[in-house]
Amino acid sequence: MKAYMQRMGRSLMLPVAVLPAASLLVGLANWFVGVGISNAGTTFLMNAGLAILNHLALLFAVGLALGMSKDKDGSAALAGLVAYLIPQTVLSADSVQGLLHLGDLTEVNPAFNTMDNNVFVGIVAGLVAAAMYNRFSQVKLPMALSFFSGKRLVPIMSALSMLVISAILLFIWPTVYDVLVSFGKGISQLGFVGAGLYGFFNRLLIPTGLHHALNSVFWFDVAGINDIGNFLAGQQALDSGKAIIGQTGMYQAGFFPVMMFGLPAGAFAIYQSARPEKKKQVASLMLAAGFAAFFTGVTEPLEFSFMFVAWPLYVIHAIFTGISLAISAFFHWTAGFAFSAGFVDYFLSLQNPVANQPLMLLVQGVFFAAIYYFGFRFAINKFNLMTPGRETEIGEETPDIATGTNEFSQLAAVIYDALGGKENVKAIDNCTTRLRLQVKDTAKVNQEAIKQTGVPGVKVIDQTNIQVIVGTQVQFVADEMTKLQQGSKVAQETAQSISHQDVPVSASKTSKETFELYAPALGKIIPITEVGDPVFAEKMMGDGYAVLPEAKEIFAPINGTITSIFPTKHALGIETDNGLEVLVHMGINTVDLQGEPFTLYVKQAQRVERGQLLAVVDLAMLEKAGKQTDMIVVFTNSEKVESLTIEKRPLVEANEVIGQVQSL
Repeated sequence: MKAYMQRMGRSLMLPVAVLPAASLLVGLANWFVGVGISNAGTTFLMNAGLAILNHLALLFAVGLALGMSKDKDGSAALAGLVAYLIPQTVLSADSVQGLLHLGDLTEVNPAFNTMDNNVFVGIVAGLVAAAMYNRFSQVKLPMALSFFSGKRLVPIMSALSMLVISAILLFIWPTVYDVLVSFGKGISQLGFVGAGLYGFFNRLLIPTGLHHALNSVFWFDVAGINDIGNFLAGQQALDSGKAIIGQTGMYQAGFFPVMMFGLPAGAFAIYQSARPEKKKQVASLMLAAGFAAFFTGVTEPLEFSFMFVAWPLYVIHAIFTGISLAISAFFHWTAGFAFSAGFVDYFLSLQNPVANQPLMLLVQGVFFAAIYYFGFRFAINKFNLMTPGRETEIGEETPDIATGTNEFSQLAAVIYDALGGKENVKAIDNCTTRLRLQVKDTAKVNQEAIKQTGVPGVKVIDQTNIQVIVGTQVQFVADEMTKLQQGSKVAQETAQSISHQDVPVSASKTSKETFELYAPALGKIIPITEVGDPVFAEKMMGDGYAVLPEAKEIFAPINGTITSIFPTKHALGIETDNGLEVLVHMGINTVDLQGEPFTLYVKQAQRVERGQLLAVVDLAMLEKAGKQTDMIVVFTNSEKVESLTIEKRPLVEANEVIGQVQSL
């Protein structure tokens, strides 16, 4: 558990690092507005900062998903985004109104008004997405669902998981929120003690986002207190018609000594407690976070830096905050804020007639700087708390290395070694069937060694780009190669070349079977060797044929089941009952067009009959984009094809029988 919390704290450093910049922009905008400068420039600064602060939960969801995933893959971050959007949308006030069949939006529990930027939901979404990535990123689904294997499965599972969590929160969250509101109303009757309890729970509840429930009681007009509104309006609290000096602002004033003095001093204590070799790194974070707390009152960069890795210290911080609010309320020292309890709002509140002895808050702040500094130093050293710079591993974790004995890790190791390893490989990427690789020099690549693995083919593009055709399982090979690259290791010397016979073949009928082939479109039929893409022309993907279309309709060339539809709609896979895999590829390099020219009339797992309409293609758009229109049919598991014959005709009709294939 301790290690998990440390990883969580480290993962939060990425989104937290952007917050000081946002708080500075908002602080400057507030400063200018407060001194009477309000123009397009101040609006620009304000909105720029709020663009980040108003999406803090989203940043946490993405940052945690990325940082907590086992190999820090970008698809985990995408899953974090998906996981966050589910509850944000499902639990929005408008959605809840419909789900609970409420007559009016005002009937929706106020608990759901904070779902647009609920930090708790963001944290949960990030952790769920990371867990789904670590569990499902290497899962291999059956052939009919193979397109959704591996990393493509992660966002789906993340969305389903968060949908279940959203359903639970729909009924639990309002109850928790209402309990906290009732608690806030109760302690509001306790005078300075109630102010202290409010300050303590205000900080303690920040990780859950439920501090808004308490804030609504004390800061706004939920229970008749409206501390912020009354202070900004210059209205003193009244008792039997008489003004009560030092009451308006009592639930705000105690935050100034903490945010302007206490937390920056605590940041200095964290810096001094870091290991010598880490102090420079920690200093940059603590300096930025401490200044943000002092100048603008934005404390998240500092608080989230130790909230999870050293949670006892955060509890101490909450206690200190409660004491500060109790002291200022007891002595009736008051000040207020429009944004937060930083120097900007403190300076502006000095002009407010409701402020009562606000300079005493500076004296209190000096004392709290000492309390925070010595309190933090004692707790960190006494209990060996893993604040930033003290963790056993503050840097990036060592990524997993492809040292397994499975077929993909072995294949990746051999290909990586043949490419020249770390010394030659610059970038690893993949599309639906090919490894797309950037190397320093393709002349250093041992193409023969790669071909001996049994892959369908190798294609040198230019001096620095090379492609290895692997097939529909290419993602898993790319993942293993990426692990080798990240781990700064070349392939193991013990990795054995995988022969073509080593590739597992799915169970199928062993008797020979002959299928008739239909023309996928009206046009001129050409052998696959004349296709404009050399990967297809050299039969690296398998044997097949193509049609140069004269009409936009594309039809199924064979009976079977749709096993995959690529996101860009330019290609789809069909599997026959005999296990023959057919790829229908519409145009050449049309993946770049992001699906715009293609309208599909089939879906995943659908049974199709030969001659059935698959898609309509905007041929004019292809030509305008400079793409060749070859409609290619290729048998990707050609080891199952004993013979393939295509009748040579200058022109074929769509749905016309043009040949046959005999499978093993």
